[in-house]
Amino acid sequence: MDISDLTKKMDGFVHTKGWHLSGSSRPQTPRNLAISLSLESNEVLEHFQWDETIKDRNELANELADVALYLFQLASVAGVDLEKAILNKLEINAARDWD
Repeated sequence: MDISDLTKKMDGFVHTKGWHLSGSSRPQTPRNLAISLSLESNEVLEHFQWDETIKDRNELANELADVALYLFQLASVAGVDLEKAILNKLEINAARDWD
């Protein structure tokens, strides 16, 4: 399964819940999705707030999945080919000098 397949699964889930409809309680706008992505990313940070060790790998995995799903949905709604964007960014980073 690739990014496109995962995005389609996320889109299917959103449609099943009716969140793509106008008047939805969870409108899938780029702004709302960006906020949700940030919030979920912060939930990842909670796992490391006072300790460097991973106490619950399954809970961390769930939070990472939430981040990925919001990222896929945001890219989809914004019309960004995430796979292409990632490959392009890797090329840019490969040409950069790091410390």
